[in-house]
Amino acid sequence: MSEQHAGPKTVLLRRGEVHSPADPFATAMVVERGQVAWVGSEGAADAFADGVDEVIDLDGALVTPAFTDAHVHTTATGLALTGLDLSGAPSLEAALALVREFAAARPADRVLLGHGWDAARWPGGRPPTRAELDAATGGRPLYLSRADVHSAVVSTALLDLVPAAVSRADAPLTADDHHAVREAALGALAPAQRAEAQRAALAHAASLGIGSVHECGGPQISSEDDFTGLLRLAGELPGPRVVGYWAERDVDKARELGAAGAAGDLFVDGALGSHTACLHQPYTDAAHTGTAYLDADAVAEHVVACTEAGLQAGFHAIGDAAVTAVVEGVRTAAEKVGLARVRAARHRVEHAEMLTPDTVAAFAELGLIASVQPAFDAVWGGEDGMYVRRLGAERARTLNPYAALLRAGVPLAFGSDSPVTPLDPWGTVRAAAFHRTPEHRVSVRAAFTAHTRGGWRAIGRDDAGVLVPGAPADYAVWHTGDLIVQAPDDRVARWSTDPRSGTPGLPDLTPGTGLPVCLRTVVGGRTVFVRPGE
Repeated sequence: MSEQHAGPKTVLLRRGEVHSPADPFATAMVVERGQVAWVGSEGAADAFADGVDEVIDLDGALVTPAFTDAHVHTTATGLALTGLDLSGAPSLEAALALVREFAAARPADRVLLGHGWDAARWPGGRPPTRAELDAATGGRPLYLSRADVHSAVVSTALLDLVPAAVSRADAPLTADDHHAVREAALGALAPAQRAEAQRAALAHAASLGIGSVHECGGPQISSEDDFTGLLRLAGELPGPRVVGYWAERDVDKARELGAAGAAGDLFVDGALGSHTACLHQPYTDAAHTGTAYLDADAVAEHVVACTEAGLQAGFHAIGDAAVTAVVEGVRTAAEKVGLARVRAARHRVEHAEMLTPDTVAAFAELGLIASVQPAFDAVWGGEDGMYVRRLGAERARTLNPYAALLRAGVPLAFGSDSPVTPLDPWGTVRAAAFHRTPEHRVSVRAAFTAHTRGGWRAIGRDDAGVLVPGAPADYAVWHTGDLIVQAPDDRVARWSTDPRSGTPGLPDLTPGTGLPVCLRTVVGGRTVFVRPGE
């Protein structure tokens, strides 16, 4: 295979399996000027062999559209990759040991950053105290975000950097207090440290067959410099495309920063794990209903402003009360500017975990994109998962109803919310196809489409995310196990590689089987990743 980062050229890929609705039997593909030029059979490929710059022998590998991760925090992802990752810490003591080791290894860092702790998984179930963090860091500034990134524990030295008054209670910080300490922590990053993290995140995404990411930035999440620096970096270096969303109720600011919308993590509420998702009824394990940041009137005002400006609006909404506020607000906006205009704008809702039949129907009516993360169910679902602890079994079983959304005609765009859950596209497809609540499962084909074409549709592009002539040549090459022929009564994976089906195949993702390994990733005809040895 050719060198990584080679420029766009005319390439013939042959002797593989090409996942293309243009030809379910395709074994070859031609790419020219950054677009798919042809897909077809091996015999017909001979006609192109002398007119291309490069011929790639796939040796049976699978070629698919590159994945789009529709919800990413790129710098935070890179910091988790290059910094302190506590997601595997089995206990509080182990987490504190990792903090001590990290602090000793990074003496030049102005602020120490870590992510991924979850006290609910630790014996005793408590987070570290501030005194324990002060001792582990030797008194240096430290910010440790919880797994859901909606609360954090910090050292005293970091609190001293926060210009606003925040709680000094010895407990995880949530809501506005968390936003303030996170802003201070990320603001203390040196530009070189931030750029290093962004490069690491984009390179890791490319190695997983991800060709596009939707960056969800905002003033409570990162900074304007972080956001514009990422967009600039993505434009300068070969790698995944980056589509930016800026979460602020300021349409002019979003446009000025180069964002596709004033959307993304524009918080209507928080997260279930941190007890800040906004619910109609109290938490099972807490005597309150969470936190509301925006009401229906604020949602309506923002949707009207974005619709009239020709930008996407979008909101972070997880709890059922938050989702209701979004639906009511968007419906009010539609009454003011017209339903057709609202539907055409493809406004987004991020996460949308606690849905009811009525809110699912409203999503379909209003043309809302559901930007969702199936890995949430894989991590927190199930009979003994965090959802049950927070909500009780009955409410927990209603979460993340992907099948109901698809039946209603709601467009799905899959993502990871990395670093909340890792970049892992095939794992995401598996999580949706084998949802812990069986009635919410979707076919592997539908999940794959939501994680490829769905992300493009979410930005208004219906011509991409699929390997057909004229589409952008964003694709990945995979080493896979056998492609599966579907049994007639298989209600989990409704797809087939049987030639009689006329349907191109996908890998076996049954739990317990290995996931495909990315051999090459190409974006716009430009190779951005080649696995060593290929």
